[in-house]
Amino acid sequence: MNRGSGLCSSILDAMSWTPLVDLKRLVERRRLEGRVLAKCDFLLPGAAKKDRIALEMVEDAEASGELKPGQAVVELTSGNTGIGLAIVCAVKNHPFVAVMSKGNSVERARMMKALGAELALIDQAPGSRPGQVSGEDLRLVEEAAQRIVRERGAFRADQFSLDGAVSVHYKHTGPEFWEQSGGTINAFCDFAGTGGTFTGTAQYLKEKSPSIRCYVIEPEGAAALAGSDVVRPGHRIQGGGYSRKRENLKHFDPAICDGYMTVSDDVSIATARELATVEGIFAGFSSGANVASALALLEGPCRGQTVACVICDSGLKYLSTDLWE
Repeated sequence: MNRGSGLCSSILDAMSWTPLVDLKRLVERRRLEGRVLAKCDFLLPGAAKKDRIALEMVEDAEASGELKPGQAVVELTSGNTGIGLAIVCAVKNHPFVAVMSKGNSVERARMMKALGAELALIDQAPGSRPGQVSGEDLRLVEEAAQRIVRERGAFRADQFSLDGAVSVHYKHTGPEFWEQSGGTINAFCDFAGTGGTFTGTAQYLKEKSPSIRCYVIEPEGAAALAGSDVVRPGHRIQGGGYSRKRENLKHFDPAICDGYMTVSDDVSIATARELATVEGIFAGFSSGANVASALALLEGPCRGQTVACVICDSGLKYLSTDLWE
């Protein structure tokens, strides 16, 4: 892998190193002191940060011999990991089956199909609503993924258990943040899905400077990692907030978590819209959650400091949702 060079041997060489943008217009608009630095992972080939783990998981499995040439790959996805895997598998000639809840946005399903993936779309649990994927919805998708792996003799690119989902952020995302910021980061916050981005990035940043404070973000009413009762699992922030407790989320390391934050659907959506109109960054629900939380930190414990976060994916993946009404 020749990441960072001028000429890419394939699109896989472009699956890291994204710009870091100072969101000074949003900060000034709120009349806050300090900086929010946003890593623009929506500019990766699959328009999401999950490109990073897709490549890492497949290459780790190829190197170990667990994934054989031409063997099928299967994964449960809300869309972004599946798009990344579809790209990687297309280049590496592995058939790919994406197992996805029908509650996720249709754009991501269409992208995977366009990239050659086979789709297994799973009905939501009774009472669930499109655009609001709950932990119960995710359980049904997990059951389907396990069944398809057995039927196809496939490799399971399990983003919830494979080490690559953490190590890639330790090896790339964290170092990118540190180098591009000139080592000025005081805090990092991240909306939790698998927990891999938070843990890998936070581990690296704390090694560089133990004083950096790292915060996990969860949906309001579904803060399971913080130890709160889950009273609203059907939130609208797609791609995370699955109401998994700490002991059931392998990649999450509470030892490096300095605090827990919650964000509402409405605030996430409003911030994503403001991010587009003020900063010209067209992003999705979870990016709105991240930026809103970073701004909240400037209003509180990180006043006058530098807070880092990730722009997780592109707003183009949510044109069919109420994010852009």
